[in-house]
Amino acid sequence: MQIVTIGGVTIGLAILTATLVRWYPGYRTLKKKPIPFLGQLLPFLLAWTYGVLAILTVGGLVGWIADTTLWISNWLGDVALVWGVGGQAGQSASGGTYLPLTQTGGALVLLMTVAAVVAAKKSKYGADIKAGSWCGICLGTSAGVAGFAAVPLAQAVNVAGAHLYGVIG
Repeated sequence: MQIVTIGGVTIGLAILTATLVRWYPGYRTLKKKPIPFLGQLLPFLLAWTYGVLAILTVGGLVGWIADTTLWISNWLGDVALVWGVGGQAGQSASGGTYLPLTQTGGALVLLMTVAAVVAAKKSKYGADIKAGSWCGICLGTSAGVAGFAAVPLAQAVNVAGAHLYGVIG
């Protein structure tokens, strides 16, 4: 499992910031009709959830792709920090311990992968789905607020997978 660095978290936060700035309709518009505008964030949020769960997988193709994405993000973020503001590379921003997905939780993540790939290719929200997944991969194992969301998400997927596959024990 790849450990997230401050550079990787910076990339994740940059993706989140860009998405929110692009989305923001203005205070008055948001105050008058919040539901349609909040609904526009749903594809990004669902993909973010998938990205968090993908980085929690411990192996296989999905885990390898998520780990590679995080490794590249760490490198890009570290380079940006060193050359952009004179920071240091490779400082860990990881939350430490991870809640592993069970066999059935991992099976649900695999099904979510199929849905995410098809949605990214066929949906008009393809860019939001890709950005949300990348953001979730970068922030899912961080020690910050986004990383704390990983534990309840993993627990929910593990329980849902156990119920779906009928392996309640």
